[in-house]
Formats: sequence, C-alpha cells, structure tokens
Amino acid sequence: MVTELIKSPLGRLRIIAFIEGISYLVLLGIAMPLKYFAGLPQAVKTVGMAHGVLFVMFVILLIQVAIEREWSFKKSFLSFLSSIIPFGTFYADAKWFRE
Repeated sequence: MVTELIKSPLGRLRIIAFIEGISYLVLLGIAMPLKYFAGLPQAVKTVGMAHGVLFVMFVILLIQVAIEREWSFKKSFLSFLSSIIPFGTFYADAKWFRE
C-alpha cells in the first residue's frame, strides 16, 4: 500500500502529513517535557530539527497538490492550518487528503 501512495503527489502528501503529525506530537508530548522537567534540551533540538524538515516537506507537497488538483484557497489554507494544530494532520488526512 505504501508503494502505491509514493507514486502520486497526494499519496506523498498523506505519508509526510502522517509522519509530520507524529513528529509534532513527539515534540510537544515527549521532547518539551524532557527539556523543561528533566533538563534535557537535546531532545528538543533533535526532534525539533526533524519536525522542521518534515514541516517544510509538508508545505512544499501541499502547494504541489493544491496546484495540481486545483484546490480552493480555503481547502489549501485549512490543510496548512492542520499542520499547526496537534492531531490536525490526521484530521486533514481523513477529511481532505483521501480523494
């Protein structure tokens, strides 16, 4: 199933959205508490860098898919906002990315 998703821009967006959503939850739920409660700032640096790269990939793929599929500005913007809200990319996948 994953190999079929990789073949299309929308499939790649779905994969990156899922991984980006996981990285965001790890950053907020694990790395940040480790930094502030256990004094381990390296967790935020490592996970934060990975999340940043995934976020940029998500935005690039989102733009590509929005242009290719002629999404409305509203749908594109809400899809972008989903990456800022915890669990948002999972909602976006269920609502907008399964065409």
